[in-house]
Amino acid sequence: MLKNLLKLLFPDICYGCGSLLIKNERVICTACRHTLPRTYHHQSPEQNEIHKKFYGLLPLEFSCSFLYFTHKNNVKELIHNLKYRNKTAIGKELGMIYSSDIRKVIEKYHVDCIVPVPLHPKRLKERGYNQIETFAKTIAETCKVDYNPTILYRKTYSKTQTKKNKESRQMDKRNVFAVQYNKENEGKHYLLIDDVLTTGATLESCGNALLEIPNTKISILTIAYTLS
Repeated sequence: MLKNLLKLLFPDICYGCGSLLIKNERVICTACRHTLPRTYHHQSPEQNEIHKKFYGLLPLEFSCSFLYFTHKNNVKELIHNLKYRNKTAIGKELGMIYSSDIRKVIEKYHVDCIVPVPLHPKRLKERGYNQIETFAKTIAETCKVDYNPTILYRKTYSKTQTKKNKESRQMDKRNVFAVQYNKENEGKHYLLIDDVLTTGATLESCGNALLEIPNTKISILTIAYTLS
């Protein structure tokens, strides 16, 4: 009875459009699921716009983003709710949806371990969680790949990147990350996962840090890719 009363007072809503969820819907409504702007990068993991973005910057095995991010689609609201409103269920749900697409790519390229982009401890304390972890962990679990959230760490704390231009973001991200070295981490293929790819500076810095481990291969995957 109490559960029904709480449902009445605080009904479940879609985190993409704000509409009330009906029976058997969870986190994201059916309409939003059908209109998610997918990139289909998994169909050409070495020949897509974000893979080409890193030419000459990182020796990537493959690169994929799940969705396109613009200021006019439902992805913006999903990412905002995930990143700033502690709606971590969004990450898990998107991970479950995308796993069916990305599983074959992960198997084909023999990914050994999934690594989420870390937050600085101060940022983690402020926010209370790392917004990408539920997505990354869900991909790892459903695709049966090791998950290591501690191999990378962020050395410096920086203010939010929202209002910074492309050049200043790239400058800020140089040599920001480092690895917790362990000989057992050598000779592996790491899949770096982040929420949104805009300039690519964060992933470039993470990738360069991982490449300090001998005989390492790296690939990248993000929930969304920002269309300029």
